[in-house]
Amino acid sequence: MAYNEFMRLLDEPVASQSEEAALKAVAHLYHAYFTGLILHVALKAGEETAGNWSFRVFRRLHHEKFLSSFEKLGLSSDTHPVAAAKYHYLSNSVGGVEVEFMPESETKAWVRFCHSRWLYDGTALCGVPESVSHGFLKGWYGHNGVSLGNDRMGFVCVSQDMTAEIGLSGYFKVFDHVLEEHERLQFSPGEQPPPFDLDKAPKLDASVWPRLRLLKANRNYAMDYVRVGLIELENELGVDKATEISGHAAALIGRQLYRDLQRHMGFDRDAEDTESFVHFFRRLTQASGDSVNQSGLSQSGWRLMNGESTVSSSTFSAWARLWEGMASVHNRFLAFNLVQGFETASQSDANFEWRFVWRRV
Repeated sequence: MAYNEFMRLLDEPVASQSEEAALKAVAHLYHAYFTGLILHVALKAGEETAGNWSFRVFRRLHHEKFLSSFEKLGLSSDTHPVAAAKYHYLSNSVGGVEVEFMPESETKAWVRFCHSRWLYDGTALCGVPESVSHGFLKGWYGHNGVSLGNDRMGFVCVSQDMTAEIGLSGYFKVFDHVLEEHERLQFSPGEQPPPFDLDKAPKLDASVWPRLRLLKANRNYAMDYVRVGLIELENELGVDKATEISGHAAALIGRQLYRDLQRHMGFDRDAEDTESFVHFFRRLTQASGDSVNQSGLSQSGWRLMNGESTVSSSTFSAWARLWEGMASVHNRFLAFNLVQGFETASQSDANFEWRFVWRRV
């Protein structure tokens, strides 16, 4: 499915306008939070740490997602380089990322990620160090051959997002010798991929991937980055430093995104009462995959961390600052706090109780 075709599907009606607006808002929020994390880690912990963290995030996502999606995407019959390139074309298109796929031969296949880049939205690209790019290339792309059991397949990167060339681009190739670890990711600046031919691009089966599923996949794509990003930041920096960085980034993103989210979901930006924020919270939380009672202050489940065996209370506290930030913009005298609930927050049956507190002037 070409990127433009995918985006056209996202613009067609779904179950309800309210549901689709909320799903898109959740995707927008978590996308922005992950981009904010990248920038804040680089700023507060340095470029080298940002690169190490990026490696951790993408190696873990690779192990979780890569092989498990092959059958879903119908790639098992292709040669390894073609299958790997098709995978990145299809999976990223589902996530709303514009990608090109160019098979050159059975042993060499290209991918190119077009500007503007989803991962570094807007002007954020100017603040992302190359170490982040190197981290995810090593963590994911350089490991494809290993995961496929092909010790001669590597990835050659010819251009990166932040080098002002043609966007992230490169090819999967089967070499004529077994690759050492340092050879699995190579750099060859200046090589040019062949033209993108839409007729040669793989297509998703619309009967298997109806629009509502695509919208939810788009949401999940962004949420997965945040889930793994928060956990691996603690593994890289330790709980205290990771919480300081991720919590402050959440507080900023909540503040920065609230008006956009209001507009996307059709809320009145002039309303400053508690009830209107509760309504906003309930719709956004439900679109995230969690249940909220009618009062809007009792939440069941924390889908973001479903499947994680251990999640620290500090991770939850950092994430909750998204809501702190949004409540602050809704009404700067309004505080949105957790009363109780973080014990088994990684489980689907976790329950949280929230409350509002009006600050004294």
